[in-house]
Amino acid sequence: MRIVFMGTPDFSVPVLDALVQAGHEIASVYCQPPRPAGRGKKDRPTPVHARALELGLEVRHPVSLKGEVEQAEFAALNADVAVVVAYGLILPKVILDAPRLGCLNIHASLLPRWRGAAPIHRAIMSGDAQTGICIMQMEEGLDTGPVLMRKATDIGAEETTGQLHDRLSDMGAALIVEVLEQIDAFAPELQPEDGVTYAAKIDKGEAKLDWSWTAAEVDQHIRGLSPFPGAWIEHEGERLKLLASRVSYGCGAPGVVLDDQLRVACGRGAVQILRLQRAGRGAQDSETFLRGMPLTKGARL
Repeated sequence: MRIVFMGTPDFSVPVLDALVQAGHEIASVYCQPPRPAGRGKKDRPTPVHARALELGLEVRHPVSLKGEVEQAEFAALNADVAVVVAYGLILPKVILDAPRLGCLNIHASLLPRWRGAAPIHRAIMSGDAQTGICIMQMEEGLDTGPVLMRKATDIGAEETTGQLHDRLSDMGAALIVEVLEQIDAFAPELQPEDGVTYAAKIDKGEAKLDWSWTAAEVDQHIRGLSPFPGAWIEHEGERLKLLASRVSYGCGAPGVVLDDQLRVACGRGAVQILRLQRAGRGAQDSETFLRGMPLTKGARL
């Protein structure tokens, strides 16, 4: 097929690679514009932009698709379909209707649960046992379109958002190739009205950890916000990011270290911290971390 690909972050890159490897013609790649990054604050292309250039593909990065010029340029591509995954711009109806088969979105949740910007984070933070990928026919509402294919996967007991992100990206890449191979065989399934939830964008202000929560809630918060923005606590005036954990056993005053394995009491139960990071330093497993910053039994975080 002749495809317009629309995506921006790392999550989208395996999908672009899969479409190219499957032999589809990529008419153009749309992504967010380069933005200042790094110490020098020089404009840096997005992951999709960089990969598209490596593949020798045309790249476009309009700041909006609401203008008549941008819409005419999009329509002139004469695409069979647009594949959209974490693009970052709202698509007006004229864009949605331009490709012969419309626009297909790869969404990282089991719709209608977790429509919106941060479905992977929210699934882990809420303690969901499963999540998955939906290939959805896009319409004007926020992730409201009919679903062509869905595939579920269990969320691991110690899985972080970063780890699940990578798994779902690969799942999405495989599923969209399968859908495009036999697109006429799929009957779009309307999303049910029951069970709708919204995955609001992660706000850095919600990253601070509260040890008075239950062990399960603390663990989900840590794993759901790892690696970014990272759940954090303070110890003796220094901020520590907690990046991996598991529910453990034990009891004590919330925030008190229970042993030399970095097991910490919560409002109910305890968690063991497996990976963490000091300000301005790299992430470390707990054993390595404790050699440089001992947190002995009885310490309060």
